[in-house]
Amino acid sequence: MRYAITTFGCRVNQADSLQLELQLRARGGVRAPMEEAEVVVVNTCSVTATADQGARQTLRRVARLNPGARVVATGCYATRSEEEITSLPGAPEVVPNGEKETVADRLLPPPTGGVTTAERFGDGAGPCGALLSPGAIGRVAFMLRVQTGCDQPCAYCIIPSTRGRGRSLELTHLLAAVDHAAASGFKEVVLTGVHLGSYGRDLDAPSTLARLLQALDRHPSDVTFRISSLEPMDCPSEVVDLVATGGRFAPHFHLPLQHASDRVLRRMRRPYSLDLYRRTVDRIRDRLPHASIGSDLIAGFPGERDEDAQRTLDYVSASPLTYLHVFPYSPRPGTEASSLPDRVAGPLVRERARALREAGAALSSRFREGQVGAERPGLTLEGGAVVLTDNYLKVSVAPDRVGNERVRVRITGADPLAGAIVTPRDL
Repeated sequence: MRYAITTFGCRVNQADSLQLELQLRARGGVRAPMEEAEVVVVNTCSVTATADQGARQTLRRVARLNPGARVVATGCYATRSEEEITSLPGAPEVVPNGEKETVADRLLPPPTGGVTTAERFGDGAGPCGALLSPGAIGRVAFMLRVQTGCDQPCAYCIIPSTRGRGRSLELTHLLAAVDHAAASGFKEVVLTGVHLGSYGRDLDAPSTLARLLQALDRHPSDVTFRISSLEPMDCPSEVVDLVATGGRFAPHFHLPLQHASDRVLRRMRRPYSLDLYRRTVDRIRDRLPHASIGSDLIAGFPGERDEDAQRTLDYVSASPLTYLHVFPYSPRPGTEASSLPDRVAGPLVRERARALREAGAALSSRFREGQVGAERPGLTLEGGAVVLTDNYLKVSVAPDRVGNERVRVRITGADPLAGAIVTPRDL
């Protein structure tokens, strides 16, 4: 069977798509361009209206270019709006998130008497089948989902209703997944989750993210780990200290702030204050001077006043953050925020978002300039002409290497980012 997979949205979706691809490959599936595939899977996102629109456009494109293909839509948008999906040209088949682990079994059933993916791995997030070389499916890092779902009721977020309650994978399962990644030749594993910092709270023997990281730090392979997005209240000093001293974890944190006004944070139902966020980020910068620290921000949340917007702009401009993801507020039907009064006018939302993006560009420029002359460990990406450093900089280098090679790179230029490989890194 020839298949194609298109993925929208977060790293959790990317991890889900990676596992599906591993499962299909293990059963004899062959990756093909969308227009030549017998089966096309679109893994959708619904965090914004733009994400919904992108999924619809892709599904229409599949129907136009490959009308004979079997089309399956899964992910958060497909879960939230099944009728919208099935009414599109070609009437795509919808598999909601709660059944996502069955996609491989629906497309390529196991041999008679064989074990289904769901039976073997519980929720389909674990290693399966034959080994797969890094880069073979367009990824150098191995995306490992350690939990899914979320119990935090942020007023603007639709994801808890599309992903369900928080559910963690057992440590033995995750260690086996890392074994699989290492045996496949992957050198970096990215830890992902819808609410990553809640890892372990729901297990029969409750655990914590810190304990998971400590176990991974002792893993007998040579893989390194990158921690995906963490809520600020889920980033205690023990996690920061492990990253600073362990040697197995990339000095890269992504801590969504969303807003610097405590009044707006309360309205968003975010369970922290700007002071907590500030202290967390400052602790990271103190322990890890070269760390990359990113954040998410929402511009124009209902009830946001001029002084609220200015407070956010003032904080991030003077902060040690190194990059920003800025989202103009997008009401999600069914969320508390979608019915809040005092909606901010569209042109003003866009203007506030533009100002935040400009501040983010200045932060990124400052960070890049501060790295010129430094040597950083990194991993060559597919094609070998770009090195992703441990602190999340994509540095252009001479195209004389292959992908997935550990190197040290000296950064020689900030705009654009450029560098020279000093020597392969024997780690």
